[in-house]
Parts: sequence; structure tokens; C-alpha cells
Amino acid sequence: MMDLVISDKVHDESRQGEALLLEPVAGKNNGRKLYIESYGCAMNFSDSEIVASILSEKGFETTTDYTNADVIFINTCSIRENAETRVRNRLKEFKVAKSKNPGMVVGVLGCMAERLKAKFLEEEKLVDVVVGPDAYRDLPNLIDQVDSGQKAVNVLLSREETYADISPVRLNSNGINAFVSIMRGCDNMCSFCVVPFTRGRERSRDPFSIVNECTDLFDRGYREVTLLGQNVDSYKWTASEEAEGAIVNFANLLELVSQINPDLRVRFSTSHPKDITDEVLYTIAKYDNICNYIHLPVQSGNSRVLELMNRTYDREWYINRIDAIRRIIPECAISTDVITGFCTETDEEHKETVSMMEYVQYDFAYMFMYSERPGTLAAKRYADDIPEATKAARLTEIVALQQKYSLVRLQAQIGKVQRVLIEGFSKKSKNDYCGRTDQNAMMVFPVDERYKPGMYVNVIAERCTTATLMGTIVG
Repeated sequence: MMDLVISDKVHDESRQGEALLLEPVAGKNNGRKLYIESYGCAMNFSDSEIVASILSEKGFETTTDYTNADVIFINTCSIRENAETRVRNRLKEFKVAKSKNPGMVVGVLGCMAERLKAKFLEEEKLVDVVVGPDAYRDLPNLIDQVDSGQKAVNVLLSREETYADISPVRLNSNGINAFVSIMRGCDNMCSFCVVPFTRGRERSRDPFSIVNECTDLFDRGYREVTLLGQNVDSYKWTASEEAEGAIVNFANLLELVSQINPDLRVRFSTSHPKDITDEVLYTIAKYDNICNYIHLPVQSGNSRVLELMNRTYDREWYINRIDAIRRIIPECAISTDVITGFCTETDEEHKETVSMMEYVQYDFAYMFMYSERPGTLAAKRYADDIPEATKAARLTEIVALQQKYSLVRLQAQIGKVQRVLIEGFSKKSKNDYCGRTDQNAMMVFPVDERYKPGMYVNVIAERCTTATLMGTIVG
């Protein structure tokens, strides 16, 4: 077996690299070792699986120790300044390793590669190769360029690339959960966000390739897929004229994937309030294996601030979508993203964000202080004029509020029997299993030898913390 390290920073910047197992491609070992780390969103994690697939086909063996690697790639995120700082610090560690192994190739992939290509190559001289999210097929050629003594870069964005024909190497070694990318890029121009500039315009994969990938995963023992896109609700695929221009939207795609097998759980991320339709909600309600969980970023509860953010909806529209979710899928869990201290945000406007959180009572939230990103519309148009202390105080307030509601939402599950997909052992004890409920809550429960990871069990929730349910298998 070969093993690949990927530092999974999906909504959790505290986690470190994990050793994961990857099958080698028979007869193609070229004698060179590859090490990959990934930071940022789930899409970056999915992209690393594509990169691993492309390079394993070229015979690269992988290693868990970057000091023994011939090629190091770090898949990067530009969404916040802190993420970029962590990547720079990591590159400096790689530079030390390279000084002891001059033939080592160090490369940056992903969003930072697209945004800071010249800075990495010329000013800081930290890397040899820079590759944007749409250029991963070119990696073998770019590595060859570096081997010949040149720096290499390809950050060209594409209007067509979806990597639909590439079977990703599954880096999450539990063999139960998998990411499936359904589209790339983003057409929304949120003023605080770099994604449209680093990942390009929206492109939807054809539904046949998505269904085939999910079917293959199920046949290989996977029991949960998460459909990924920057804005899944805007998924739209149009057939050729020969097929009379049939259109598949996100609701149609959800239905197609859910029909593969009732034992294949279907999740998705991320939704956009302006695009999520009642049709999608009714589709979720129709199929038991589409999980009752929606991540619906609000960012701010104030209409003026939302307009400055170019979110293209207002407070009333967002509340309308929340009310629709509660009406059509009463048991649905809802999580969100919130930014505090956006340009010119007043105390009263911040209070509207607080009141939105009180109205929705989110199950979970990712909360951040505003971090100005160079090149974004906000950086060009507005002054980052909220003092850091004020941003921090507002963040502290909403974090405390969210902890309260996270506890309330989990306490409401106590005494209820939940269907849980066993994902593996608890991090704290080999005597306990862990897995997520339909509503995406983590459940921990004692091991029962009749059941193994990858199986569904009914678990009664008996107690909870602010983040986890604890219970016992029943029935």
C-alpha cells in the first residue's frame, strides 16, 4: 500500500496532517515520492483527490513524510488571511527540507496559486511550480519543466474543465464517505470573496458522470456521498440538441443520485439563499436517504450590509427561505456562515445579525471576523473601517449565542431514536463508535460487535454536549 498525507482543513483549521492509504497503480511506479497537504474548503479536499489520481497514473508513489518526498504539493485556500499565513509558514518548513534535498520539487495548488503566482515564484522564491484549480491535468508536464531547471506555472482558468472523466483517488480511508464534485467555479460576485477570481465561472458536470461515480462508490462499499459545488443550487446541465435540449437542475440531480440505492445517503454543500428552491426542498422531503441538513450561509442579518456584500438577497428573502425549509422539512437541521465587522457595519446592524440567529436558531455556524482580501470588490470599493477590537467583540457575542442554540438543538434530540451511519471509532475511545445522524449531528455510542463501520444502526440519544450526542444502540 502507498499512503498519502492530506491535512484536512475542511472548516477546521486546528487539525493536522492525516496519514491515508492509497492503492498504487500497478506497473507504473516511477520511483518518485509524492506528498500532498490540503487546506480550506471541501472543494480543495476533492481537488486533491483529482491531483492524486492524475499523478498516480504517472507512477508517483506517495509518502507520509514530506522530508522523504521528491514532490511536495500544498493545496491552498485564499478565503481568509489566516489561511494564507498558515500556508506561508508551511512553505518555509518545506524550503528547509528542500535545502537538504536540492532535487525536491515544491508546488502550490489551488486558490492561492491563482492569486499569488508571481509572489510565490519571484519575490519569495518558496516554490518551483504554481498550478491553478483548472490546470491539474498539466501537472506531469509542469513537473518535467521543473526537472529541466525551469520554474513552471499554469493558472489559466477554463470555461469547460470539470474533470468529469477522472476517477478521483479516495483519500478518506474509511471507505464510507466520499466527496463528489458536481460543478466548478462561481458566478456570484460576493464583494468579500476571491472565489470567482481564483476558480472562474460556473461549469456543471454532466449528470451521467455524476450518477456513474456515485453508483461506483456505492458498489465499492461507500454509503454516503456529499455533492460539492460553490453554489450547488445553481447546478444546471443542458443536453445536446439531439436530446431536445433537456435540462437537469439541482433538484433533478438530487433525485437521480438518491435513486441509486436507498442505502446511499446523499448530502450536499453549499446552498445559496438566492437560488435554493421549493423544488429542491420537496425533493429532500420526498426521499429518506437525502439528509435533512442544509448549509445556508446568511453572512449578515442586515439588508444594507447584505447589499454591500452583493449577496443579491435581503433579510426578508432569507427569512422566507428559512420559513420554507421549516414548513417543507420540519426536522431539517440548518447551519450557516456569519461574518462580523464587514465594512461600515454599525452596532445596530450587528444586532440584526444577532436577531437573525435568534430567529433561526441554527444547529451550527461557521463564524469569522471580516478579513479584507486583495482584489475583491470590497477591497476596491470600501474601507475596512471597523476596528479589530470591535470585530472581535461582535464575533465573541455571536459565538456565545451559537453555542447556546447548538446545545438547545441537540437537547431537543435527547430521547429520540436516530438512524446513524457508523463511520468508525470515536476519537477518544476504541470502546465507542461514532457517526452522524440524518441531521448531521455527531453521535457517539458504545461498540456493539454485531455492527461494523459502514452499517446503519438505530441509536437513542441519551445526553449531549454543545457539539455531540451520546447514546446507545437499540433494536
